[in-house]
Amino acid sequence: MDFKEVRPGYVKSSEKTIKIHVSELKIGMFVSQLDRPWLETPFLMQGFVVETLEDIDTIAEYSEHVWVDAITQEWVPPEERAALENKAKKVSYINKVDAKAEHLAAIDTYKSARRLTRTLLDDIRLGGVINTDQAKSTVKECVHSILRNADALLWMSKIRSQDEYTAEHCLNVCILAIAFGRHLGMSEADLEKLGLCGLLHDVGKMRVQPEVLHKPSALNEKELNAMRAHTVHGRNLLMASPGIPNSTIDVAYSHHEKVDGTGYPRGLKSAGISELAKIIAIVDAYDAMTADRCYSPSIPSTEALKIIFKDRNTHFDDRLALEFIKSVGLYPPGTSVELVNGLIGIVFETNVKYRHLPKIIIVKNQDTSLGKTVVVDLAEVEKKKMDKSFLIKRALKEGDFGVYLRDYRELGLVLK
Repeated sequence: MDFKEVRPGYVKSSEKTIKIHVSELKIGMFVSQLDRPWLETPFLMQGFVVETLEDIDTIAEYSEHVWVDAITQEWVPPEERAALENKAKKVSYINKVDAKAEHLAAIDTYKSARRLTRTLLDDIRLGGVINTDQAKSTVKECVHSILRNADALLWMSKIRSQDEYTAEHCLNVCILAIAFGRHLGMSEADLEKLGLCGLLHDVGKMRVQPEVLHKPSALNEKELNAMRAHTVHGRNLLMASPGIPNSTIDVAYSHHEKVDGTGYPRGLKSAGISELAKIIAIVDAYDAMTADRCYSPSIPSTEALKIIFKDRNTHFDDRLALEFIKSVGLYPPGTSVELVNGLIGIVFETNVKYRHLPKIIIVKNQDTSLGKTVVVDLAEVEKKKMDKSFLIKRALKEGDFGVYLRDYRELGLVLK
């Protein structure tokens, strides 16, 4: 904990204090007294602001009840404080290479990361411990690729194999989270922390019985409880693994909490959910919705974003949900699209100025494949250099019109 000062503007309190059980503590509260002498605790200051979930855990080790200053209407909610902090610390990034050039490195990065993620999860399934160094190395390579140009690795994350859903989902959440964190302006160190949270958020599923994890139909109540227990399994696995940050443990435990308090396993409301857990909750839901699962077919990216928009302020944090929608855009890299003129293409690179007009690879018309693939920059429509029939009519699901991204994953190496 950091007890150096109570930062002005963060907590405004009355002169009255109230006694509460430590289970009622929330981020943002000012603890003014413990149920034991201060000198019998590791706390450096007699009075401090609860800033993290780890703070609450530490307080619970030494006290059962605490006294907190009663909150007045002038208290600044934690969500608003987080927004102000993020704004102050925002880092600006630019693409260091174009998407075509980054595809050369991204293909190898993704193949290596997918192999290592699969090995990591297999080790856990067989009773081993998490290879922390391997996990951190995988995340670092993904961060480096996304900082050079996020589009190439995001393209790779769209390639799916239902037989390897859990491993690919973990890696894809890692990649999407890093790209989202870059959009939010996180530092490189924080991107690595966020990426590790994404990579390991679902490790607890390796302790769920395969017949439950891969059941193609609706789960009964007993099976649903077993599935939900993956958050507890994940927390326990990560706590037993040396070198795993507390933030990663918290995300594995809390990524199914909802800001309105209806999530699991603890039914936390917004103030009790960490920023990283809120981010992973959004990314996790988006990747799951846009993938074919054993019990549910995928939906287009545009439909998934509509659901996230609808569920903001209930399931998802409002500010982060809106930022995620802006980050992903209407047509993220790897999205199959149908044009007004009937041509079918795959989004290759986003256009920062015209997010609705990306660069796409034209692969076929609705009936037959073309003789060769070409890249078309739809921004040319805005510049009046291309007919409006090249505008995107709709986003497609993987496999629509027989287009599978895996068949085109190496096109980045040969596009002219």
